[in-house]
Amino acid sequence: MLIADDHRMFAEALEAILGTDQRLEVAGQASDGAEAVRLALRLQPDVILMDIAMPIMDGLQATRQILKQWPSASVLMLTGSNSKSDVDRAREAGAAGYVTKERIAAELIDAILEIATR
Repeated sequence: MLIADDHRMFAEALEAILGTDQRLEVAGQASDGAEAVRLALRLQPDVILMDIAMPIMDGLQATRQILKQWPSASVLMLTGSNSKSDVDRAREAGAAGYVTKERIAAELIDAILEIATR
């Protein structure tokens, strides 16, 4: 799995949460969308956790680029927003799922496992 989020402390906390489940392994972290594209194409993780709002390239554009070059990738979009427009934009970009950051502890592992087994 790849974590793409520009907030380092959040990404590290997320990796710690995921580390509590032996079925999940974090292969890398990206701090912006361009780095997410590079790492996703190089590491080819089963799941990419992608923040929508990041510098250099946002998560939506990064998702589109990843899926254009690697169509079987599974991207789970993460965001602080639960607005319908963000959900719609994430789906249009090709994200397999969407989790708000406030619901991460309750839903993230289940959402990851769901898209990883498709």
